[in-house]
Amino acid sequence: METTWHCTSSLSSVERLEVLNLINRTDSRLGREAIDETRRRTVVHGWPGEHWLRREDDVITQYALVQGQSPATLEMCGGGLDDELLQLVLRRHEVVNWWTRDCDGTLSNVVRTLQLLHLDLPLPEVPVPDGAALRSFVPGHDESAWLAQNNAAFADHPEQGAWLLDDLQERIREPWFDPSGFLILDIGGRIAASCWTKVHELYRDRFGEIYVISVDPRFQGRGLGRVMLSQGLASLRRRGVQRALLFVDADNASAQRLYRGFGFVLEREDQLLQFRRGQ
Repeated sequence: METTWHCTSSLSSVERLEVLNLINRTDSRLGREAIDETRRRTVVHGWPGEHWLRREDDVITQYALVQGQSPATLEMCGGGLDDELLQLVLRRHEVVNWWTRDCDGTLSNVVRTLQLLHLDLPLPEVPVPDGAALRSFVPGHDESAWLAQNNAAFADHPEQGAWLLDDLQERIREPWFDPSGFLILDIGGRIAASCWTKVHELYRDRFGEIYVISVDPRFQGRGLGRVMLSQGLASLRRRGVQRALLFVDADNASAQRLYRGFGFVLEREDQLLQFRRGQ
């Protein structure tokens, strides 16, 4: 049986369907998302990229996507490692950062650890402080102000601090987008904080996610992170969710204190491993 990896910059319509079917089957088998949302969206929308396909007798049995250049970031469907693919990608990129899941945590080339935490609902609510107004995001009105607030809050974050208007609008157009779960806290005419939640409807264990939560640096130190996290969790519960998840960097001490203080516990760790050509 012939098994090969092949790279293409654009997936054909047939390949997109095959890859999506592979991702969906892997989701079901693992009981979790098989690949990062952004990379899945690249397949769904047919965007160009460095798509790697593994075939067995002309049937796609594995998929991986490489994004960026210096370093390149790679994730394979299912979150595993493949030495053959690594060597092929290193021929194109001098440095490759590979997202893995369910590793044992003992590897020496870990450059980032992302933790998935979970919590059962409901919880007591933290009230909105006097002088603040809680409302839902208004598409067509709040985009620019929210981007400014969020990017300021995540100025040093490798992903969340560089959102563009196109990034936000693409997610607003997604079927899962629900403005009632995108909470904005206004203080003095400014967006002081926000909590964007997401309900994963298609899983057997229908769960909610704290998708993006942030506090404008000008309003930090007032406990608004606790307020928005609590209100976000309450929003998920009102939509019938009994279990909430979120991702957080293992070394983000302030966020870890906030989430652990609410009772979030570790479910798994994803690790970003760095590989260099010739090592």
